[in-house]
Amino acid sequence: MNRAPGMVDVAREAGVSHVTVSRVLNNHPSVRPETRARVEAAIEKLGYRRNSVARALKSRRSSTIGVVLSGTQLYELPRILRGVQTAAQRAGYWVNLASWQGGTTMDLAETLQRLTDQAVEAIAVIADRPMVADALAGIATGVPMTVVMSGNVPNPDLGFVELDQELGACLAVRHLLELGHRHIVHLTGALRTFDARARVKGWRAALKDVPEARGEELEGDFSGNSGYRLAHYLVTRKGHEPPTAIFAGNDQMAMGVLAAFAELGVKVPDDVSLVGFDDIAGSAYLVPSLTTVRQDFVGLGERSIEQLLRMMRGEPASCERIAPELVVRRSTAPPTPRS
Repeated sequence: MNRAPGMVDVAREAGVSHVTVSRVLNNHPSVRPETRARVEAAIEKLGYRRNSVARALKSRRSSTIGVVLSGTQLYELPRILRGVQTAAQRAGYWVNLASWQGGTTMDLAETLQRLTDQAVEAIAVIADRPMVADALAGIATGVPMTVVMSGNVPNPDLGFVELDQELGACLAVRHLLELGHRHIVHLTGALRTFDARARVKGWRAALKDVPEARGEELEGDFSGNSGYRLAHYLVTRKGHEPPTAIFAGNDQMAMGVLAAFAELGVKVPDDVSLVGFDDIAGSAYLVPSLTTVRQDFVGLGERSIEQLLRMMRGEPASCERIAPELVVRRSTAPPTPRS
């Protein structure tokens, strides 16, 4: 053949009607076993494949959920996608991935349109920057849509699911305050992202609860290199005493801090306590093991799909925040008196 085999070809090969072939493909119970076996043998011989795209466009049911990746600072993206895939598969859906790494609102709209042209039944947008929420504010796709890791999106038709970054930062800083620390530096992540901004808000809110506490904010970019560089600066700058505690924007930055302190002879937690964020793989095996804020990234992906499924059933969009958990390890301790 010079074309892909169709249902009519299968019917001719099996000696049945194309209606019977359709019933076999859809697992209809009225087909006799010997007829089913003959049709399945013809399918195998001819290499017939169903045109699922055409069928989906006709029925508007593709059993597919679109996922748009729209961030560059998504360190835990594999775990989020694992949750998305797990929840979608459990509900009988496939996942269709697309990417939008910035540009105009029209570019994002075109990305979403390409997904809807493929008859996806809902869309999850994984976002790390406020510009994504702004771009989504006026876009209508005609299918349920939710934003993941989003902050609030000014569009009542969109749902959002996020990990409560502000609460996580509060937990980290309150832990340091309860240990007795009163000079707590925050090495921020990239402030163009939702996560970094929310963690700054949580750090500030926790400090306000203790009037004698003071803080200092230095901007990094979530990389280990920025943690290393800022830690060097804190220790070597003239005329300033190092803080007794550091709240790093994430665990990668905390790892950079540990490397710098090892070079400079600063002991953690004897000289400076250190808290990270994310509880990445291996953080329990650093020296010392890292106190950090654990986030359920797999659960985040699962919850985003569960929300879409509810919206597909006609329920209204909702706003969901998932609480993180403080994991206390050996990198934090009460401050040592300084002479």
